[in-house]
Amino acid sequence: MNMASETPRIFEDNTLPKKRRWLRITLLVIAFLALAGGVFAWKTGAILNKISQGNANIFGSLMNSIPGVEKKLSGENAGRVNILLLGMRGENIVGGGLLADTIMVLSIHPKQNDQDTTRASLISIPRDFYVKVPGRDEQQKINAVYALGEERAHGRGGMEDMQKIVGEVSGLNIPYAIAINFQGFKDLVNAIGGVTVHLDQPFEEGLQFRGLKKRCDGLKYTVFSGEYEEKRIQRKNGTYYANPKRYPLCFEKMTAEVIAELECGGDFKLPQGDNLLDGDKALCFARARETSSDFSRAQRQQEIIKLIKEKALSLGTLADFSKVSAMLDSLGDNAITNMGRFYSSSLGRQL
Repeated sequence: MNMASETPRIFEDNTLPKKRRWLRITLLVIAFLALAGGVFAWKTGAILNKISQGNANIFGSLMNSIPGVEKKLSGENAGRVNILLLGMRGENIVGGGLLADTIMVLSIHPKQNDQDTTRASLISIPRDFYVKVPGRDEQQKINAVYALGEERAHGRGGMEDMQKIVGEVSGLNIPYAIAINFQGFKDLVNAIGGVTVHLDQPFEEGLQFRGLKKRCDGLKYTVFSGEYEEKRIQRKNGTYYANPKRYPLCFEKMTAEVIAELECGGDFKLPQGDNLLDGDKALCFARARETSSDFSRAQRQQEIIKLIKEKALSLGTLADFSKVSAMLDSLGDNAITNMGRFYSSSLGRQL
């Protein structure tokens, strides 16, 4: 008796035909993608709801559920959509948390047909521009309007006041606004793997991030700032006169402990050539202004925003769920807008 010839062939008998195996694999892949897409869509909606002010998100959700509704942005039919972009330290942050460090208008010319292309431009507004503050009989720098608006309307007027004032200054109708704090900006840049800037010459900001200036004492405050303090003396009749003696002002001596506490390491430098910037460095590069001009600063900010947009919308980023998820997370607690889900989705299609 040949035992080998009668050994059961259990694997061969239970093997599925190739076509059925591939069909099952295909269905599993489709199911996985559908599940991942559903989770992603839910997360996107949750984030957009979170950053939307007021009831705009509720309205957007209702409008999205109505079949046949034309989902267009205000100004789209007229060929121009304007969005106010604000960057600031963030609420409850020491050092002027709600002062607008960056004020820009994103002006979009939407595509009108399949052959057309969307065009966009960025307009920077100088942060030291003096304006009439809404609800007050006084003038202040435009970067203070948001903070004063929040104070006036108990936490609800900053964005509205900024839209009104920037609209008056620029002559543009600005129906939408987006504000992001420094942490959100840094997280967003990190989520896409950083941005690369090319410098024709080395860049240095050696003043802005050095901290407080005090009278030089030869011990702790030893780095001369180039500025002086003039002491005023009161006369008996109540008037003042300037003491002819001027006191030099110094920055604190740069020890390892001091550097660790200062923004951007105190003395921010980038070498000539290509520089891959993470979130911290990109923020320092965009904010630097003391040793350059407002015009130069505006150019750098616009460059950084364009680099973020290009990389965020690249195939390499959009095809990576982890990167897209990290981008959404960066906005959750760090951004606010009055656009709502309905309009945010329309903006995404235009970009």
